[in-house]
Amino acid sequence: MIPGRLSRRTIEPSLQQILEFCAADPVERVFLEDVARRGLGRFTAVQRAGSLTALCHVGANVVPSGEGCAAFADAVARRRARMMIGEERAVGELWEAVRRRVPPLRTDRTGQPVYLIDEPPPAGDTGLRPATADDLDVLVPACAAAHYEELGIDPLARDREGFVWRTRAQIEERRSWIWRDGSTILFKAEASAWTPSAVQLQQVWSDPPARGRGNAHRALRDLIRLLLVTTPRVCLFVRPENAPAIRVYESVGMRRTSTYRSLIF
Repeated sequence: MIPGRLSRRTIEPSLQQILEFCAADPVERVFLEDVARRGLGRFTAVQRAGSLTALCHVGANVVPSGEGCAAFADAVARRRARMMIGEERAVGELWEAVRRRVPPLRTDRTGQPVYLIDEPPPAGDTGLRPATADDLDVLVPACAAAHYEELGIDPLARDREGFVWRTRAQIEERRSWIWRDGSTILFKAEASAWTPSAVQLQQVWSDPPARGRGNAHRALRDLIRLLLVTTPRVCLFVRPENAPAIRVYESVGMRRTSTYRSLIF
């Protein structure tokens, strides 16, 4: 490979180019569109005839999408990413191009099904509501436990102050929902990405003593109904070995659409 060849093929895209690219697949690209709309990310792209054919968010999380993602290898190699995540084929193409230039993987999670629902399920009749500042003390340990269960990393040990700040920010941005009985969380979830076309959920969680009682099934139905009032699609992705979660998602009417791959460094 001639040094710099891949980087010369990439551009810094405009917001309009990003939005047009994401509109072609608003579920797979929901994170990219959300970050771009909020002005929070750094992007690189490949274009042909003025239109983007591939796009990549380059930060702590690297998120590629589209055709020709190997072109982002130089940009990714210059960062110290914690994770690469996205549509399975796009992640695989970028990983093959950059794997010898970044630290070794800690975890490679392939075949993570993406679930989607666009019709409201029956009401669950729960006490689900937007989380408030009064919920922070119970949400921080629950979110940390969910993070550890998902990624095998204790976020409170790595960066307690930052994690508490992010949990509080989710509440303040009204991207966090909870149903609790005293100090027990019967159900909680956050929006990891939210655009006019789709909302992507993350960290769907019940405290262990509250599991196995249908709480998640009922509360997720109520959350989906709430979100579909203003947003046409609700989606999420899940580890393929998480059979209990998959049963809940399928039981409320969510259907598989594609697969993601997550590489954790």
